[in-house]
This record gives sequence, C-alpha cells and structure tokens, in this order.
Amino acid sequence: MENASARNLWGDFLDAHLEFASEDAPKVIHFCDNEKDADLCADLVCKEIKRATTHSLKGIQLRNEALPKIGDFYVVTDWEGNAKCVIRTTAVKLLPFFSIREEHARLEGEGDKSLEHWKKTHWDHYTRELSELGTKPTESMIVVFEEFEMLYKK
Repeated sequence: MENASARNLWGDFLDAHLEFASEDAPKVIHFCDNEKDADLCADLVCKEIKRATTHSLKGIQLRNEALPKIGDFYVVTDWEGNAKCVIRTTAVKLLPFFSIREEHARLEGEGDKSLEHWKKTHWDHYTRELSELGTKPTESMIVVFEEFEMLYKK
C-alpha cells in the first residue's frame, strides 16, 4: 500500500480487530471523479449514511478491474488521499440501470436520497467515465450495486 495515510489507518484497524490480521492489504479508494463529491461521499460513509455505491460494469470491464465481492475491504480516502475509514463489502448485485429503485438511492445516501437525484448524478458520472473509454451509457447497461459496512474510522 503506497498511501501512508491509508497504511496507517489499516494498521490501526488491524490493531483493533486482530481477527482480520491475516487479510491482504485492502484497495485504497475514493468515491466520485471530483474533489467536492469525493470528500462529501467519504464524510457520508464515515457517518454511515452512505452504505452503497454503484459502478458501471462496462467501465470495470474496460479497465480490466475485478468485480467487487462480498468480504472485500477498502480504505476510503478523501480526494487528496487522506484515509478516512475502512469499509467491507456486504452485498453485490448486477442490475440493469433502468431497474434501480428508491431503496438503492437511499442506501447510497447522496443528495436528497431520491431516485431522481441518483439517476441524474449517476448518468452524468457514467457519461464522463465511459466517454473516456470510447463508449456511452445506456438505460439497459448493467450496473454493479455494491453494499458495504463502515467498520473503522479515525
């Protein structure tokens, strides 16, 4: 783990939770593609308001990334890379974009937690993300809805 802040937080987490001492070092992540939203989402996760995130499957595949899986650990940082908390994936569902419901938006905990807000912000995000990869979002594209629990924070 190159990020010293994340490495220190992970070490503090392991000191407090020896049952996870044999776990591999987690992936270090921030949410969103801009500073304002990344910092806000990190704060919402630490407050246990944001308990899910949604990825585009196409984006994951085009970047040759692994799908999230139940039990994955992550150190969440702000935009600048300052470690804020440790989360663990509790559920992963593959769904068409058009099938996302109010309950999904509430679990993500962003904005006013409405489905309308979720659809607009995610569509905008997927448009930016996928345009960089030479494609564009569709209503029928598969998204990866990942639920998590916040286990430890500074």
